[in-house]
Amino acid sequence: MLSLKESLKILKETNALIEGHFILSSGLHSPRYVQCAKLLSKPNVANKLCVSLSEKIKDQFRNIDIILAPAMGGIIIGYEIGKLLDKETIFAERVNGHFILRRDFSIKKGMNVLIIEDVITTGKSSLECSKLVTEAEATVAGYACIINRSNGGTNIKEKIISQIDLDIPTFEEKNLPENLKLIKPIKPGSRNI
Repeated sequence: MLSLKESLKILKETNALIEGHFILSSGLHSPRYVQCAKLLSKPNVANKLCVSLSEKIKDQFRNIDIILAPAMGGIIIGYEIGKLLDKETIFAERVNGHFILRRDFSIKKGMNVLIIEDVITTGKSSLECSKLVTEAEATVAGYACIINRSNGGTNIKEKIISQIDLDIPTFEEKNLPENLKLIKPIKPGSRNI
């Protein structure tokens, strides 16, 4: 498994960790943004993180039947981890503001489902996916991500397995620090696409 230092080096080498003023898909503001698309644009480098994460997942979760990823950010990570764990991988898509399963994807009753995405900040997307699991009368086996930047600020009660834990501050718009107020915010996420 890769160390935190090795993992952070990969993020920096791929320019996946950027600085500025960002509005996250959660609506929170941050001086740093993890642009996993930059990491994933270099498959051979990203694969090192995925292999390491898959080893952590194998250590923590013994019984996974299927992997569910939220679109957009989780699709590639879900695919890679599914390939490494030899598990079917499906994804949920946002339609009218809510995640649904399309494309004849389904979760069967009683399945153990791993929910995985690229970055977890508030856990909103993962928790929305967990509702699909519950509605199917299946079980959430656990949660995983390449980068967990929630710093304990998520409503996910279960343990989150991540390759990298980052402590990046987030702020509500009404509580922005002065230095962020001076920078025009951008919305790099995919939630509103």
